[in-house]
Amino acid sequence: MTALRKPAAVPPNSAGQDPGIRIIAPASFAAPDRIESGIAHLRALGYQPAFAPHAQERGPLFFAGTPQQRLADLHSAFADPDSAFLMAIRGGYGSNALLPGLDLAHIGSHPKPFFAYSDLTGIQLRLLDQLGLPAFHGPMAAADFALDDGVHLPSFHAALAGQPYSLGPSEGLRTLRPGTAEGILYGGCLSILVSLLGTPWEPATEGKLLFLEDVGAKPYQIDRMLWQLRHAGKLQGIRGIVFGEMLDCVSPGASPDLLEKVILHAFQDSDFPIALGLRSGHVSRANVTLTFGVQSRLVAAESAQLHLLEPAVTA
Repeated sequence: MTALRKPAAVPPNSAGQDPGIRIIAPASFAAPDRIESGIAHLRALGYQPAFAPHAQERGPLFFAGTPQQRLADLHSAFADPDSAFLMAIRGGYGSNALLPGLDLAHIGSHPKPFFAYSDLTGIQLRLLDQLGLPAFHGPMAAADFALDDGVHLPSFHAALAGQPYSLGPSEGLRTLRPGTAEGILYGGCLSILVSLLGTPWEPATEGKLLFLEDVGAKPYQIDRMLWQLRHAGKLQGIRGIVFGEMLDCVSPGASPDLLEKVILHAFQDSDFPIALGLRSGHVSRANVTLTFGVQSRLVAAESAQLHLLEPAVTA
């Protein structure tokens, strides 16, 4: 991974001004009522959200516009002088079509925080790997801000302002295998990471403190994806793993701890610490913001803690 290219910090209501947010839709379109609710919540927090030209397109199919329209919105959002940061409207599917056309030089000239997760994992990690632009794995406008309890505001504000913060049991984190590890925090949606294997946009997971999350994948499917990562060489030298809430990652009729057993079995030949349950990405409530690319420490003990040791932005 290249050296970090940290964007400018965005303190809430900095200098008496409401920070601007450019809302983009690089993948699927969102329901109008959820868009309306999310925008209202962002405004109530003192932000000025504005839609990119094609952010509310509906179609073709389940996409929010053509790849060319979505890519143009992404590029223009980074260059927009009135926006302090970017936020995806939702995930869904389709941002992979933008990967071949990313103008890295253009985006690198206008570094800004970009909040997204799920299908957007591939774009976020591409910008991190190639530009050193930290990835803000956190809430999206119509997915999380549309809900009354959808966003973990302490981590959202801390990540934007460049304040160090820690996460623990209050954010769902618990120890699965004890130990302490320090390294570069990196990861995202597990199924998206696996979908990028064998392409020019493979994630650089090796040697990292890894965060993995997903939704609706049965435990055997989680095991299969971890097997594929391992045999693709993507788990070499990893320092530790933090799994997300893993919402609905169950098998009907199976024991409730089957996923835990699957994870421990998958890593039985290693000794790094493993934690589980951190609510970031696909979650039931209070979506936590993580900043990939920064030095972090996992302390998996009786009370698990993940410490983000450096800011992802500059003051």
